[in-house]
Amino acid sequence: MRLLFAGTPDPAVPSLRALLDSPRHEVVAVLTRPDAPSGRGRRLTRSPVGALADEAGVPVLTPAKPSEPDFLAALHELAPDCAPVVAYGALLPRPVLDVPAHGWVNLHFSLLPAWRGAAPVQAAIRHGDDVTGATTFRLEEGMDTGPTYGVVTESIGACDTAGALLARLADSGAALLSATLDGIEDGTVQAVPQPAEGVSTAPKVTPADARVDPGTPAAALDRLVRSVTPEPGAWCEFRAERLGLGPVRPLRTGEVELAAGELRVERRRVLLGTATVPVELGEVKPVGKRLIPAPDWARGARIEAGEYLT
Repeated sequence: MRLLFAGTPDPAVPSLRALLDSPRHEVVAVLTRPDAPSGRGRRLTRSPVGALADEAGVPVLTPAKPSEPDFLAALHELAPDCAPVVAYGALLPRPVLDVPAHGWVNLHFSLLPAWRGAAPVQAAIRHGDDVTGATTFRLEEGMDTGPTYGVVTESIGACDTAGALLARLADSGAALLSATLDGIEDGTVQAVPQPAEGVSTAPKVTPADARVDPGTPAAALDRLVRSVTPEPGAWCEFRAERLGLGPVRPLRTGEVELAAGELRVERRRVLLGTATVPVELGEVKPVGKRLIPAPDWARGARIEAGEYLT
């Protein structure tokens, strides 16, 4: 089939690469978000998907909005049979959805109808799910409500961060998307409506959502930190300044007792009290500095007994 691939960030790259390598399909163009400023120099930078398309010699479309008449005209001219989508980053209007004969097939990183929305992987970790996965479905105007084609499942490990889990799902999801498109072309895959039960939503995670409250139980604190690693990054305050937090390790019950938020500096570790058991801090990021091991930070900060994170 003739494909228009829509995607923007790194997790979409494995899917585009798989389709570029497919002997059955031709990627005739790529749709991605416009080049954006990045780095200290704020230079305009191509999205990861756009960069791969450039490398492969595939035309790249970067409308500010997919509702632009020029984009719709280009889409009609390309006449794709199907348009696979992975984390494109903008809603597609009905006139655009109607162009490909087989529609727009989205790869979403959850087991729909669970965790519809922008941050499904973060939501699954934060809420303590044991299993998640990826789903292919046909896009419609609702938020991740379209009929589904197929799924893959993935266990969530006790130490998984959102970044690590998403990387695995990006790879397994790429294979699922390729198989779905093969089945659509062969007529062996049919979309089925999502069940009405089990719907949950996963809105975009903001920096405010990533603030750590030491007054929560250790298990919930651990899940929150992992769910926002690497982006937007967990944080709290120390001495009235922001302190970034990497993944933590909850201690065993009865090993150490600390008040919620209280810091304890030992020779090789730094502990933080929570509403239940303390946690051992991993890496921390003081304002204006890189991530460093918590014991190194504690030595430099000269933490005194009775100091707290808030």
